Amino acid sequence: MLSGSGSGSGEARAGRRRMAESRARLPRLRGPAPGLFPDSSPRRRPAHGHRLRKVTLTKPSYCQRCTDFIWGLGGFQCDLCNFMCHEKCVKNVKTLCSCLAANLVKVPVAHSLGAPALYKRKFCAVCRRQLEESRAMRCEVCELHVHVDCSPFACSDCRRCHQDGQHDRESYHHHWREGNLLPSARCDVCKKACGSSEVLSGFRCEWCGITVHADCYSDLTPECNFGRLQNMILPPDCVRVCARSFSKFHTFRISEHSQTEQGDEESGEDDDPTGNPGSYKDPQPPSTTDSGKQTLKIFDGNDTVKRNQFRLITVPRISKIEEAVEAALRIFYIPGDPQDYELQVISQDSLLGEDVNRNGERVESRKLPVFRDTIPEAWVLRAKPTQSDVVRIYPDWLKFGVAYISIPVTMETTVRAVVQEVLLQLGLQDENIEDFQVVEVYMGCKQVQRVVLTQFEYLLCRLQDIRKLSVRQMNQTRFYITKKQKSVVQVKLLLMGLPHHLSQDQYFSLLTTYLDIKRNAVSLSYLYADQGAVVLDISCFAEAERINMLVRDTTINGKHLSTVIIPDIQASQLPLESCPLLLFVNPKSGGLKGRELLHSFRKLLNPHQVFDLTNGGPLPGVHMFRQVPCFRIVVCGGDGTVGWVLGVLEEVRHKLACTMPPVAVLPLGTGNDLARVLRWGPGYTNEDPFSILVAVDEAEEVQMDRWTILLDGQQLTETTENGASELEPPKIVQMNNYCGLGIDAELSLDFHQARLDDPGKFNSRFHNKGVYVKVGLQKISHTRSLHRDIKLQVDDKELELPSIEGLIFLNIPSWGSGADLWGGDSDGHYDRPRIDDGMLEVVGVTGVVHMGQVQSGLRSGIRIAQGTYFRVTLLKAIPLQVDGEPWIQSPGIIIISAAGPKVHMLKKCKQKQKKHPGSLKDSRTEISPASEVSS
Repeated sequence: MLSGSGSGSGEARAGRRRMAESRARLPRLRGPAPGLFPDSSPRRRPAHGHRLRKVTLTKPSYCQRCTDFIWGLGGFQCDLCNFMCHEKCVKNVKTLCSCLAANLVKVPVAHSLGAPALYKRKFCAVCRRQLEESRAMRCEVCELHVHVDCSPFACSDCRRCHQDGQHDRESYHHHWREGNLLPSARCDVCKKACGSSEVLSGFRCEWCGITVHADCYSDLTPECNFGRLQNMILPPDCVRVCARSFSKFHTFRISEHSQTEQGDEESGEDDDPTGNPGSYKDPQPPSTTDSGKQTLKIFDGNDTVKRNQFRLITVPRISKIEEAVEAALRIFYIPGDPQDYELQVISQDSLLGEDVNRNGERVESRKLPVFRDTIPEAWVLRAKPTQSDVVRIYPDWLKFGVAYISIPVTMETTVRAVVQEVLLQLGLQDENIEDFQVVEVYMGCKQVQRVVLTQFEYLLCRLQDIRKLSVRQMNQTRFYITKKQKSVVQVKLLLMGLPHHLSQDQYFSLLTTYLDIKRNAVSLSYLYADQGAVVLDISCFAEAERINMLVRDTTINGKHLSTVIIPDIQASQLPLESCPLLLFVNPKSGGLKGRELLHSFRKLLNPHQVFDLTNGGPLPGVHMFRQVPCFRIVVCGGDGTVGWVLGVLEEVRHKLACTMPPVAVLPLGTGNDLARVLRWGPGYTNEDPFSILVAVDEAEEVQMDRWTILLDGQQLTETTENGASELEPPKIVQMNNYCGLGIDAELSLDFHQARLDDPGKFNSRFHNKGVYVKVGLQKISHTRSLHRDIKLQVDDKELELPSIEGLIFLNIPSWGSGADLWGGDSDGHYDRPRIDDGMLEVVGVTGVVHMGQVQSGLRSGIRIAQGTYFRVTLLKAIPLQVDGEPWIQSPGIIIISAAGPKVHMLKKCKQKQKKHPGSLKDSRTEISPASEVSS
């Protein structure tokens, strides 16, 4: 409950007397005033809000309530949202009309709509039609799909994935999304089928994944336990993000390379999906070939007139004004009574003006035809002005047992008087009215805007201003009463791309020089000198936005700077059994599968857990989870990506509460040898992402050796100062899988060069292996004598090498896309290789033909040694590759030794996964060719 200010009894009596006098001045309406809210219309409609009328069916149709086929030629269809049902189902309809979708929103959260594309077997959440007919957008955080032209009419009902100081809560309820279920989906209540591929039907919780009928979901308890993945999901109440001035794409670190409407979102112009004048139209304009009908441009207020964003309607040339008004309300999804609205004629010249009322001509709503000899081209839809109305005031719905309070207002009613009446009805009449405020919240699809109203502002005048701006916006606006509190602003930005190995004072001085940061508003909370990154704590939204914009065009020592918003995890609030996942995805791996996996995992988990490695690398995710006592990591990419993540973990693990988080691998690369050893498979082949997460949860933890390779070349390099020559500085790299010299590295180097020359062609494992074979055939006739160009010392014992062309050091029993180079036979001289035995196996190959035989399983390599310490002397420059990364190594010394503690990996269990309630594939997001974006 909201607490009072502790005023004395005399002040309390005086306050109650003033409140009573103010309440007496409030109007007492016998009935609700028309026009503001759907259920206040004089013509009382059903609770679901549909305008169902009987229609003649011209094509096969399905009932959107029971999903059965509608036999015969008759059905009932909603004039607003195209909801279709049987005649027998009319009385049992519980699905709300699209025009009332905002009524279900408890906490408004804007969507993150991606770029327009073509989606198969999906339905629009607004008009309920299939998306295959035209381009559509989907939210990157939830399962919302809408047509481009329907997006302005979608409300802000996205998943709430973090706390931001407004409407914070301790428990989470189900977040229902209607439709787009698989036909095999089952209702969790009645156990009957609730999915359909023919219509928008059924509901799914976007947190726990259970599916239910529209008639059944009210039988469930509202609290959500996050389902089968509850221990892997980062609870939203444990994540705090202070990023009010940043877009949703920045907050969730969603790449903007394909988000064409990002600029509109940042500027607040979320009404125009495409940014082109006149694009705010009906997706299928009515035909005007009939001489008895006329197509009209309809604007819904001053805002759309100024932007020239209209929709089209078709009405008979000889018709009543009410018919045109009703058609205009339908295309804007406004459920009000046509008698409360009117159409005003506007000329073409007035389309460029800002004040429509000066140029508008009111049309009398009598029995006059809408059109005579001269037909106006453009009309604006207006709400008729009223002298009184009823306003819904929403208190904090978690702390009170009421959703809203209806308050009658007149032209003289101030915001202060409304606050007094609301406090009285809530039983808080002893509270100090100065401690409360009314906040106007516009629940747009892409942006939620909040405006604090002054206490002496006239609320009805404010409503009328909203109506003039946009009739549609009027239905998407709420008024909340909140207690005034001083919010603490603390934006956390991870700034990367700085010079390495500097002190905190040096980094601060550098940022002051290049970014002119304000010392009274910015502080450095964390330093990652090895990575050249710092964490900025900023206490001002304006300063945070300025730094973020300035960083985009700033380079230091030829390297571009970059920033990432870092959420703050409240580790003390995590459940005891919680072990959340930290998920890294390399979208450049596996063709387009990496991008689709990013989208799918954001839907299955909290999107704050999913990190795009092309946007800052692994460091942002590792830093975000630094205080989590227990977590697991999933890396979606090739072996090089896994090594990248393990390297960053090794560098910063002393700063983590969980110093050894186990790592699982989802193979998206070409070879994927490490994933093969850990039983995650040779490559990703469109498996269900939900099943993958379940497999990670059931995986067993194993240890794996890592090795440090010291490269001490003896090649002379020229210095830029005096032209003198000096030795090349030593270089240290980490090895996880294997290291090769000679022919093996030479093939990898040629393949790497071919990929650099034409990266667009290397988007599938099949093509990559084909190029590798082609490169090998070109080298088949080449002869080398690698054993004459190198010397090998194993554990202080120098070995004489046989005649070979390639020397390979193995840490795992898989090489070259799954080949067993060491061999499975036991000869008594060597121990059986393991990934945690603290030893490397040294194998030789005689050439390309020998490598091909190994790949085919016909032969194995030449066993040379097993050991823990290796010293290789290069007598000439030789190709070298470490975990698939090749280069030419100059003559010198190479030392290979164990690299500190073993890393913890996750090995997939052999047994078949058990089925769990609410964890079926049908109820969660999946990747299949039918659901992917069409090119």
